[in-house]
Amino acid sequence: MTGVSDTRAPSVAARAALISAAEELFARHGIEGVSLRAITRGAGQRNTTALQYHFGDRDALVRALVDKHMAEVSLRREALLDLMEARGEPTLRDAAHAFVQPLVAKLADPDGGPQFLQVAAQLVNQANRQIDPEEPVGALVYDRRGVQERWARLVEPLMPAGSSGVPLHRRFAAIRFAYTELGRRAHDAPDGDARLFASQLTDLVTALLGAEVSPETRRLLAARGR
Repeated sequence: MTGVSDTRAPSVAARAALISAAEELFARHGIEGVSLRAITRGAGQRNTTALQYHFGDRDALVRALVDKHMAEVSLRREALLDLMEARGEPTLRDAAHAFVQPLVAKLADPDGGPQFLQVAAQLVNQANRQIDPEEPVGALVYDRRGVQERWARLVEPLMPAGSSGVPLHRRFAAIRFAYTELGRRAHDAPDGDARLFASQLTDLVTALLGAEVSPETRRLLAARGR
């Protein structure tokens, strides 16, 4: 049993080191601006194939990075949703808070939290088509615990009629905005008191989710349908 544990420990440590190096380098230079060799060197791995051994390719590495952080985000969000449902009659701002606050907590996470937020902002701003749950950005929208889907089921009835789903995708627009602002904050000022930032971001996400569909937008949608 000791032999098995001793064998696995360096492997787990190497995997964690590769993710940490990727967090730092992707945040600083962009996901596509860093070679896999540079990540391997940054992780202190002498074996040049270590990254391919542990992850296979760049997408799988990015997905592992996102999964690492979304596990904690999902647990925090689930707890907030439990509280909302226990109180009853949640408001749209309650729902926005449940989305925003677990991500704001990542600003103070010393284990790559600010870097994760910068990588997440890159991912959501690259997404311009139907998102596959298994691709890296998919973990931000379809987490493995199903908490994000639970949040969506709660928030959609609170949104104005016609504002969710195809083709407006207001819910995803709010998500993308939140990650963009969080990525900017993580780059510019991750330290310090984030309470005002969090409250303002929650206000803005609430406004995006609650924005009425204007008569002009409805007219253009109808014309598009014809």
